[in-house]
Amino acid sequence: MKYYKILPLSFLLISFISGCATTRTNAEKQGWKLSLQSYTFHRFSLVEAIDKTNELGVQYIEVFPHQKLGGNLGDDKFNYSLDPEKRKAILTYAKSKNVKIVSTGVMRAKKDEWEKVFDFAKDMGMEYISAEPEPDDWDLVEELAIKNKIKVAVHNHPSESSYWNPDILLGSIQHRVNSIGACLDVGHYKRMGVEPLPAIKKLKGRIVSIHMKDILAREDGSKYDDVVWGNGELGVREILEELKRQNFKGYFTIEYEASWNNNIPEIEKSIEYFNKISDIIL
Repeated sequence: MKYYKILPLSFLLISFISGCATTRTNAEKQGWKLSLQSYTFHRFSLVEAIDKTNELGVQYIEVFPHQKLGGNLGDDKFNYSLDPEKRKAILTYAKSKNVKIVSTGVMRAKKDEWEKVFDFAKDMGMEYISAEPEPDDWDLVEELAIKNKIKVAVHNHPSESSYWNPDILLGSIQHRVNSIGACLDVGHYKRMGVEPLPAIKKLKGRIVSIHMKDILAREDGSKYDDVVWGNGELGVREILEELKRQNFKGYFTIEYEASWNNNIPEIEKSIEYFNKISDIIL
């Protein structure tokens, strides 16, 4: 006769809950992580941005420089001048909301500021810095990236004075360490007449993160507006398929630049679309 051990109900409940907590989406299994660029909530404080990130079920955030801290953290702004106690308080609050600060940006700094920027990023436990270094600063930035073991993700603002074209970026970084790569903004590429998909193909192996969005031209052609992912002109599914082909692993940073006072509903739909397509293609 076999004897079976009867486990207490509390153990079974804990096991069930633990099993649910470890359930991951196909995107997460692929190494794709959704994060929030806090500029999405720039009309709010950092504390509120972290609250909203938690509300969306997103676990990672990229904080834009000089966002007001807010709440019990006061009116100081997020940057390398924050004292150690304020830095610790920010990390404690984010952790209480199950949110990790993985990066800051987009950083533009003077040559004598870069060391302070990297020290700050290291102290805050960041993985990378989203930045647009001046051409003359590259040797220093590379040295600091190696020293601090922090990646540099170069952003492309829609301006001809920036790294708006992937060829310009590659001309600056292709001979440098692989921890220096792209934080490519698919919407800004389109705004500058650069098709995102060929740009992504060109930057294969150098993509650290993506400022993810979808955009749609106005009827008069005057400008592009952010829309729910899958409803615009960028071909989000094709972008995801190409990144799968490249075996990309990294951050899809949500930067929703519309409906500033309440863009949570659009972001929720965008996340749903991201997970739906990821479940199909992965």
